[in-house]
Amino acid sequence: MRTLLFIAAVLLVSVNINAQEAAKAKMKTVFKGKNLKGWIIPNNNIWWTAEDGILHCKSGPNLKGSTLWTKKRYQDFVVELDFLFGDGTIDTGIFMRGDGPNSPQIQIGISGSLKRDMTGSPYVPKKGYPKEATKAKELLKKEDWNTIRAQAVGNVYDVWLNGEHVMTYTMDNPLLEGPVGLQLHGKTDMAVDFRNIKIGKVK
Repeated sequence: MRTLLFIAAVLLVSVNINAQEAAKAKMKTVFKGKNLKGWIIPNNNIWWTAEDGILHCKSGPNLKGSTLWTKKRYQDFVVELDFLFGDGTIDTGIFMRGDGPNSPQIQIGISGSLKRDMTGSPYVPKKGYPKEATKAKELLKKEDWNTIRAQAVGNVYDVWLNGEHVMTYTMDNPLLEGPVGLQLHGKTDMAVDFRNIKIGKVK
């Protein structure tokens, strides 16, 4: 019993420290709401549009996937944004420091492989979902705006959904610098909106 209480106390301290790090980050707006300035726009872009403060993301007729990348690269950082599910099967997410095997993506919506909602959980190429977010099902609003906050400090990744901490994942040998990306998954007919996109460096 004492061992379990000790482990719980350690985990609580870890979460509090991570929350303090996130709180200390000076957040900067990286989407102004009028255009895609500061982002690498895909060739022949038909998927990403900016209008009235909202970043609209919608599948094209051939259901080709697309990723919108920041021009800046980040090391230890926090990214925060609001998202709203639209039509179709939503399968999107936030790439943390690139999209290679050493860069997890924080899932938003339905996992194509698991066929269920995995919002807030990290997806790692060739490894699947090594950790599942807790309480995400109860916190997620399917017909309203949600706020997700994802942090990468060294090899530790934390996620908050609508103000509550839902996930901590420690990764072996992660890439420690790279851009932030928003994903439109291929072979999926979907629409999703983003707003209030901010990124802050954790020092």
